[in-house]
Amino acid sequence: MEYVRLGKTDLLISRVAFGAMRLNDAGSDEEAALIVRKAYDAGVNFFDTSRRNPESEKLLGDALYDIRRNVILSTTTNSKTYCEISNDLETSLMTLHCDCLDLYQFETEVFLPLPGAADKIYDTLLKAKEDKKIKHIGIVTTNFETAKKAVLSDLYETIQFPFSVLSSDETIELVKLCEEHDVGFIAMQPLGGGVIDNLPLAFGFLQQYESVIPIWGVKCQPELEQILYFNEHPPVIDEKFNEDVERTRMFFN
Repeated sequence: MEYVRLGKTDLLISRVAFGAMRLNDAGSDEEAALIVRKAYDAGVNFFDTSRRNPESEKLLGDALYDIRRNVILSTTTNSKTYCEISNDLETSLMTLHCDCLDLYQFETEVFLPLPGAADKIYDTLLKAKEDKKIKHIGIVTTNFETAKKAVLSDLYETIQFPFSVLSSDETIELVKLCEEHDVGFIAMQPLGGGVIDNLPLAFGFLQQYESVIPIWGVKCQPELEQILYFNEHPPVIDEKFNEDVERTRMFFN
């Protein structure tokens, strides 16, 4: 497994990151735990979940309980007030069986929290960091302008944004902007929200961007095994591969 520095967080993250949002589709608590531990045994050290899916958050927390100190754990809140965010954080800490989260992400579309604002949201996140309840603050968004503003603000240590073989050149420029500002780029929807069924193509495309950490949503062991296989046997990036990328982009765009 290859490990990459996640921007200014200085966290060393496995290039295969585990998205736990679909864990509650695993069929049973036992199967969900087996999937998580199989990923861990293969070298995956970054696990991402969200308060929006409390069932999956609980399954992940239970599966990682005895190895929490060995992994990097991230969750998300989409609450709209600082009081709700504080409550979400306390609930997530309890659910994930930990005193501190490595990365806490605020999910938004057009609103970007800023220091000193009347909403107190950014100040609440900063206070949680000062109180050692979280180590790093990130943004999750599908809005390009919001993501760009967050990067340029230098207030956020990571951005989680959709990035796949279907993404526009504008998104590739956002990746480069994150590199310039030392902001970690976490790629959600690496399969284009389920549109892409060619895993080697999707995997190979993202592997070209060394600073990008794809979050692979996993709900069963065969899916995980495929992802781990292509991590160990990445597709060859040659003329045919690039032609396939262009053909796929043209078909969907």
